[in-house]
Amino acid sequence: MQKTTRREVRNFIGGDWVDGNGREAEPVYDPATGEVIAETPLSTKEDVDRAIEAASAAFAGWSKTPVTKRVQVLFQYKMLLDEHFEELRDLVTLENGKDAADAGGEVRRGIEVVEFACGMPTLMMGETVRDVARGIDNVSYCYPLGVVAAIVPFNFPCMIPLWTMPIAIGAGNTYILKPSERTPLTSQRLVELLIEAGVPEGVVNVVNGAHDAVNGILEHPGIEAVSFVGSQPVAEHVYRHGAAHGKRVQALAGAKNSMIVMPDAVLEKAVPNIISSAYGNAGERCLAGSVLVAVGEAGDRAVDAVKEAAQDMKVGPGYEDGELTPLIRDSHRSRVKDYVDLGESEGATVALDGRDPPLSEGFFFGPTILDNVTGEMRVAREEIFGPVLSVVRVDSLEEAIEFTNGSPFGNACSIYTENGAAVRYWRENVEAGMLGVNVGVAAPMAFFPFNGVKNSFYGDLHATGKDGVRFFTENKVEIVRYLSEPESGSAVRMPEEAGA
Repeated sequence: MQKTTRREVRNFIGGDWVDGNGREAEPVYDPATGEVIAETPLSTKEDVDRAIEAASAAFAGWSKTPVTKRVQVLFQYKMLLDEHFEELRDLVTLENGKDAADAGGEVRRGIEVVEFACGMPTLMMGETVRDVARGIDNVSYCYPLGVVAAIVPFNFPCMIPLWTMPIAIGAGNTYILKPSERTPLTSQRLVELLIEAGVPEGVVNVVNGAHDAVNGILEHPGIEAVSFVGSQPVAEHVYRHGAAHGKRVQALAGAKNSMIVMPDAVLEKAVPNIISSAYGNAGERCLAGSVLVAVGEAGDRAVDAVKEAAQDMKVGPGYEDGELTPLIRDSHRSRVKDYVDLGESEGATVALDGRDPPLSEGFFFGPTILDNVTGEMRVAREEIFGPVLSVVRVDSLEEAIEFTNGSPFGNACSIYTENGAAVRYWRENVEAGMLGVNVGVAAPMAFFPFNGVKNSFYGDLHATGKDGVRFFTENKVEIVRYLSEPESGSAVRMPEEAGA
């Protein structure tokens, strides 16, 4: 395979692409080959300080720019994203490893948030009530917060920056993006296109790095709000540390999502959906269905069908029509293998074993099924973040819900059934924030919130939708009374004088 030209990764501060202060760097790999394609500079807190200074200087002018003018940049940005759709899709595949369909879906979902943010003149409307008391009106106005930041993960390097960036700047904030050090290239290209769309200097800034950059963002008094997406332990740290420093924080965390298969499930249609949910992007997504909860007689039929379909998956690079694509790093592949070993030692049956590397190059892991998993096993409760499907067998829907609710996570849950009464009972009793009926990846549209609960989310206001707008804005509530009456003959005429 032809070698990829190494790409340069730099910070973007105050309208200029600049080098960071730090001397250390993190290699960026093509996960399909293990080849180093770039190096991410590990920025220092001083780099964060410079970005915040630039964003603070830009805030006064940007926040006072009429919202109708701000969204003109977003309209232009949306057009450019569409024009560069294939380029962005291929960048995601290159640095993350996912296949073209998954990568393209990610880019499209990100563009949908830009479309949503183009409605900011409506989304920032306040509220009014006249005559709350005699001669008194009550009004609310929506204001930007100031300098805000987003810390994004490796698994959706295009979509998740677009969850926050267009909403934050559309609302009048200035913005600092800390991409994943593992996948910085897509974020860099997103910002280059935003510059082309006409965003003013200092409104958007990029600081690459790892924990020093993260803690610099969380601790700096000039940051008003922080949005984070990543693993549960880091999400908890971000939430606690950021809140302790007086920031508004939303921290989207890990998951262990159940897919409940009822006896009446239409398996020929459900199985491809289950396969996509469990093994798409090599299981490296927080909406992956990682536990198959088979109810009653659905058990053997569902497991046999899923196993047959998983065995037929083509393991290979996303840019070569691979269906099961690589994991992000070799170290993560070792971690996933350790979990399969653990499940086997806990008493699970390895019904399909992907531990032997299917390809000699890259960070591949074969499709894996752990059958006869019980609720006490760690593989039933902990996030593996790989192409491993745990199968739990239960006798009833009530038991399936009880198992699901026993998880510390509450990101998503899906059910496969044609029984409306079962769906309603499940919906009313399951503890998850995003629900799928015969849908394995219950991802909401851009105008709804990404609604994880329990240990899948720390904060009050979720990402995207109206929650996302509220997160990046503040209200001022005004109560108004005028005491004087218009003078006779003045320029202010009473309604009867104006012919009303």
